[in-house]
Amino acid sequence: MKILPLSNALLLLKNNKEVNEFLTDLCTPSELKALNERWSVAQTLNKNELSYREIADKLKTSTTTVTRVARFLSSEQNDGYKTILKRIK
Repeated sequence: MKILPLSNALLLLKNNKEVNEFLTDLCTPSELKALNERWSVAQTLNKNELSYREIADKLKTSTTTVTRVARFLSSEQNDGYKTILKRIK
């Protein structure tokens, strides 16, 4: 059997339930918490309404996490966050 890259495996999931089940199997509870935290930060940063400190306080995360996510939103070339944020508008 050929080993399938994670990105390809994700594309095979058909609905929210399957994605949640797969991620729960794949990640530890703390990894899931970190992923959800970063995603919440990205969505909040995208609204452009709060300072980094206010976002950290509101979401009970570190300013380091907010800064890291902000860097990926503004200056990294991957555009992963940007792609999904555009699609959910």
